[in-house]
Amino acid sequence: MKKIIEVKHLTKDYKSLKAVDDLSLEVREGEILGLLGPNGSGKSTTINCILSLLNYEGNIKIFDTDMSPNAYNIKKRIGVIFQDIAVFDELNVYDNIDYFCGLYIKDKDVRKEYIEDALKLVGLEDFKKFYPKQLSGGLLRRLNIACGIAHKPKLIFLDEPTVAVDPQSRNNILDGIKKLRDNGATIIYTTHYMEEVEILCDRVIILDLGKIIATGTIDELKSLAKIEEKISVEVMDLDTSYIDKISKIKNVDSVTYNNNILLITYTKGKNNLVDLIDYLKKEKIAYNKIFSERPTLNDVFLELTGKGLRD
Repeated sequence: MKKIIEVKHLTKDYKSLKAVDDLSLEVREGEILGLLGPNGSGKSTTINCILSLLNYEGNIKIFDTDMSPNAYNIKKRIGVIFQDIAVFDELNVYDNIDYFCGLYIKDKDVRKEYIEDALKLVGLEDFKKFYPKQLSGGLLRRLNIACGIAHKPKLIFLDEPTVAVDPQSRNNILDGIKKLRDNGATIIYTTHYMEEVEILCDRVIILDLGKIIATGTIDELKSLAKIEEKISVEVMDLDTSYIDKISKIKNVDSVTYNNNILLITYTKGKNNLVDLIDYLKKEKIAYNKIFSERPTLNDVFLELTGKGLRD
């Protein structure tokens, strides 16, 4: 597929801090790329460099053209939706979208058509005359997205677009992002919600300390996990002596017991669930529910970046 973004040897220093360290990546036409990483990993700095909002060392091309602060022919084909809401309180929904779309689309008839398309995409057709202060958090997020994509950009940056919204609004936003991709947009997506990444993203890049530590499809990243299977069992008042005994069973990697849930992870094996059920029966350990699953993207993310808190 055609390269929409090509970054080579990107480096950005803040005095003694190397925020981005010799980073190279590609973004391909028509894909949703998840750009992930803990706080301080370099995600925002990388995006700001790609958008030429910061000075940097290295080379960045967008649409096969060198990016620069004055590359307006490139920037007009880009849509950016940052996490912080950026709309005008004194303008209603329609006029907000009209203003931002008007920065790129001068023809009023074309702009009107584009605004209607944006309203439909985010589900705000019935809120045209509402002002931002009259909108719920989810509706406000959707307005923020509409303002950023109304001019029909070919490259879209979405930074945490579903923060603090209800499940209904989240589903609407995720459906809208899929439609943008289906309509030909290439999307860079950042989030801390790993389930959204699994739903949306064609490919993922994980950053930490300014470097790429993993990249690939969801399945390729899951294959990096050291665990093969997780089994959770609801057991009331388990004798804690069994934790050590279970940990010695073949293929078991770890065992925890919290809030009446026994969680066992396995490094490999195909009959772990059957073997565990046999063990519980043998030991006469009563259980209510038992559930097996493969490692999630969140498991992989924590393995690669660590479980310690970040600033």
